[in-house]
Amino acid sequence: MTADSLSADLAGMPDALSRLADRFPRWDPYAALPALLDDEPASVRFVGLGAARHACAVAAARLRRAGIAATADFSSSAEAPPAGPETLVVAVSLGGGQKELYTVLDRYVARSPVVVLAPSVDAVVGRQADLLVPLHAGEEASGLGCRAYQHALALLLLLGHRLGAPVSGASANFPGLLRRVANATSFLLEGAPEWVPRAARVLEGPDGVHLVAPAERLASAWQGVQVLRKGPVKVAHAAETGEWSHTDRHLAAVTDYRALLFAGSAYDERFAEHLGQLRGAFVAVGPTPGRERVPGAGVTVRYPGDGDPDVGLLAEPLVAELLAAHWWAASGR
Repeated sequence: MTADSLSADLAGMPDALSRLADRFPRWDPYAALPALLDDEPASVRFVGLGAARHACAVAAARLRRAGIAATADFSSSAEAPPAGPETLVVAVSLGGGQKELYTVLDRYVARSPVVVLAPSVDAVVGRQADLLVPLHAGEEASGLGCRAYQHALALLLLLGHRLGAPVSGASANFPGLLRRVANATSFLLEGAPEWVPRAARVLEGPDGVHLVAPAERLASAWQGVQVLRKGPVKVAHAAETGEWSHTDRHLAAVTDYRALLFAGSAYDERFAEHLGQLRGAFVAVGPTPGRERVPGAGVTVRYPGDGDPDVGLLAEPLVAELLAAHWWAASGR
């Protein structure tokens, strides 16, 4: 694991996404799903750890908005909700956490239909799957699974659509969505030599970095936190934008608070106003409702399609991941 290996993994994102898009329509990862389910599942239980669980939380929230009972749980939890044919279990591995997944799936094998999303068909946890969906993200030398996270989240969005979660008109064309995200990631990568150092200067401080995002895209903040902690081993925390003024605002009063804001919340401007009063600094990613930029941002990072929530979900974590590679290289570790 090195900063160079992370940079190489990130540089391969657009091609990996394009190759995934090219698999459709010949490849349908969920073609066997109707045979597993006698009817619509009464509930869907997503399980995973770390970034995988946060991706699961996005999928579960979308299903709940469609009136489908869905949860996203720690695969390490000792809780054992009832198993049965009416409960669809979806397990997600980005490469790690397979021991915990294997253990929790023991409760459901031959009792509930089990779908597993994993980096490859050789994943150990795949042995317990009724349906195994490979992520097709390719080998990642850094071991941080950034492309695996992106592909898993995309395939979870597709699964949600198949189960009844609503999608926008643009996202109904899944290969088209992948190609739009590939274009967005290419744009961010090409511009990185210019915007990454400027953003890093705004965010550099003695008290780490805070990643703030709307509830619907909080997974983006957590993915950034995971990579910042594991790569450059940087102190990093996540917060929800609306909740920030009731929780993390108090930290900003007593620390040199630096934040990476994934914009798009109705509370972006309140966040910016409060943080400005406390003399903190932040970098904004994307537009805020009704404006092209969040007022007060030290740097604003934009990319094609950043007004589309699904493009944002899949593309915006790259901002934090590129910053992680930058700080990792600078650390000399």
